[in-house]
Amino acid sequence: MARRVYICGIDTSTLPKLSSIEARDLMEKIKAGDERAKDYYIYCNMRLVLSVAQRFVSSNENMDDIFQVGCVGLMKAIDNFDTSLNVQFSTYAVPMIIGEIKRFLRDSSALRVSRSIRDTAYMVLKSKEKLQKDRCEEVSMEEVATDLNLTIREVYDAIDAI
Repeated sequence: MARRVYICGIDTSTLPKLSSIEARDLMEKIKAGDERAKDYYIYCNMRLVLSVAQRFVSSNENMDDIFQVGCVGLMKAIDNFDTSLNVQFSTYAVPMIIGEIKRFLRDSSALRVSRSIRDTAYMVLKSKEKLQKDRCEEVSMEEVATDLNLTIREVYDAIDAI
């Protein structure tokens, strides 16, 4: 008996499964511009999206929203997939789906922290860990700031941001 999961009004146990030959033939039709083949390919790969989306269950977002964003990642993967590379579609699609979901979660959060500040914060944490390991004692943020050639204000702002 197939495990049933209803998401976005779809019973995933009823989704068709493609053989590798069917998948290859459909992908050839998609690359030739066949929109019906693309729709069917998307439909057949919704289980893949669901399996990736389930990794993000612990987030505070609605699972239907995550699934829908994952479907956008699936569509982008289909559009950009290069059949000449001799790679399975799922190998290419999974990182695309994950990236789309992560982008959605990052962009929909109430507080945005710039990438440079996050990078600085992680450098601070790494430096502090390294200095403590070398000295076998607690180090101050001033020492970390000196080690990274940053101001103490930059160090505290970066740590506060994460």
